[in-house]
Amino acid sequence: MKQFYVYILASKRGGFLYIGLTSDLPKRIWEHRNAIMDGHTKKYSIKRLVYYEVYDNFEAAEQREKKLKRWRRKWKEELIEKDNPEWNDLFKKTAA
Repeated sequence: MKQFYVYILASKRGGFLYIGLTSDLPKRIWEHRNAIMDGHTKKYSIKRLVYYEVYDNFEAAEQREKKLKRWRRKWKEELIEKDNPEWNDLFKKTAA
């Protein structure tokens, strides 16, 4: 069964945030970290995976991504800090 991931990247604690959706989280984070594509994450060096959620269907993941993008920054920070209070990079956890 294919899984989908909604994720939040940060440049640093209190820095720029990016919210995305993918079906291959380790690959997609590697692409961000290595600045494979031009865009927001490359321009602002947003490479730290600080939060992610797993979904069993694309539609649910897409709805969640859109909802999170509309959230206030404070709510996003609270979501991150609930499970990752130090804003640690979770990339190694996903690549395992």
